[in-house]
Amino acid sequence: MRIRIVDAFTDRPFAGNPAGVLLLDAFPEDPWLQNVALEVNHAETAFAHPLPAGGEADWALRWFTPATEVAMCGHATLATAHVLHTTGAHRGPVRFATRSGVLVATPGEDGAVTLDFPTAPLTAVDVPEGVAEALGARPLTAFDTGPNIGDLLVEVADERTVHALRPDLKALAAYSERGIIATARAENPALGYDFVSRCFFPNVGIDEDPVTGSAHTALAPYWSERLGRPGLTGLQASPRSGRVRTEVRGERTLLSGRAVTVIEGDLLV
Repeated sequence: MRIRIVDAFTDRPFAGNPAGVLLLDAFPEDPWLQNVALEVNHAETAFAHPLPAGGEADWALRWFTPATEVAMCGHATLATAHVLHTTGAHRGPVRFATRSGVLVATPGEDGAVTLDFPTAPLTAVDVPEGVAEALGARPLTAFDTGPNIGDLLVEVADERTVHALRPDLKALAAYSERGIIATARAENPALGYDFVSRCFFPNVGIDEDPVTGSAHTALAPYWSERLGRPGLTGLQASPRSGRVRTEVRGERTLLSGRAVTVIEGDLLV
């Protein structure tokens, strides 16, 4: 079968977030899926297969990190939609049946793909004791992001603080199901983005995720309320970096970005 590595939320190779993508006839046993994801060794590997016509979804989709299956992944969904569209396996909007419900990916005339995801429910919480030391910066606010994401979202003082973070990943693992999203308002919106973030997910085997679509279902409503606009652009300030355009529509959030296929080959097992 064919396997592809796709850089998502970027328009150039070796940036954004890489994901493995495999289009299958059906899902094999879970240990095989997990072993392939471990072999690919990117933040996520997506596995998809077509569904019978006439149902609520067109393709079934699952995502695995090198360590575990996850309930939601934005960049690997974008990567899968990119593969379907560029190979001709599917045309037009594609509906994915996932653990997070039906997620729709719509190609745009500009080459971007827009994902329709559930908006994360944000619940304000007290900043947990010890999280400032583990993160390496003192949070101003903290929010639980709900079951689909399972992160602690924290705002820190400024953009420079986000860039400078060097967290104790082992210590961070104690504070949420998946990890920590650290964010701040952009210092200069004229550069084309409204907020910055970095994402650390030690509990699913990802020290720092390059660009996290699912995290933006929490970042988008947080910053849209703060900045008073439904449509924003986020910069994820990882070493690879990438931008996510967001638009909050009540219980749904739209995430838009481009993708580039960088590797295509045969999986021999």
